[in-house]
Amino acid sequence: MAYDLEEQEQLDTLKAWWKQYGNLVTWLLVIALSAYAAWTGWTSYQRDQSSQASQLYDVLQKAVQAKDNAKVQRAANDVVEKFSKTPYAAMSALTAAKSAFDAGDIKVVKAQLRWVIDHSSVEEYKAIAKIRLAGIALDEKAYDEGLAFLSGDFSSEFAGDIADRKGDIYLAQNKPVEARAAFQSALEKTKEKNPARQLIQIKLDALGGAEAKLASSSASK
Repeated sequence: MAYDLEEQEQLDTLKAWWKQYGNLVTWLLVIALSAYAAWTGWTSYQRDQSSQASQLYDVLQKAVQAKDNAKVQRAANDVVEKFSKTPYAAMSALTAAKSAFDAGDIKVVKAQLRWVIDHSSVEEYKAIAKIRLAGIALDEKAYDEGLAFLSGDFSSEFAGDIADRKGDIYLAQNKPVEARAAFQSALEKTKEKNPARQLIQIKLDALGGAEAKLASSSASK
């Protein structure tokens, strides 16, 4: 009887607790389960988006191989419009920019590269787009615009490319001192096995000859 009474008291306590806090606990469970379901659904959605984007990117690559710029642009625009949150969007825009450049459509080149800068979450892709836009600005003699693309912070892996492109712009502006310093920096920041070093050295030789070579040799020691 004492056990039954104790058990009844515990049951009454539980009932009273549930009456007071039951709704709160229920809502907390609902929220937790909803959050889990949302996370699971989002993960599945992302996988599905990535898979579809990958298929479209394959179509784009085949169009590149066929040198069909019109089809490349259509495929790239589809990826950008439908799957802008996936890495394939920026990859497609960069590829489409190269295809448009080969086709001589600079307007489309700029549009694709600017999309990467404005929308991509991958800093490496943004850096590539800025360097290419700086090159176009150089061709168009828009030197200040080109230097603006090369300003700001970049990953160290692009340091050599950034300095080299700055040197090109300074050289075009007839600023040999600034150009020499930029090319020297590019040489120092470009890996030994990178074939671009040979071209950078040629530029330095043209600007400073033995002096530039000597500076390069000293910096590498």
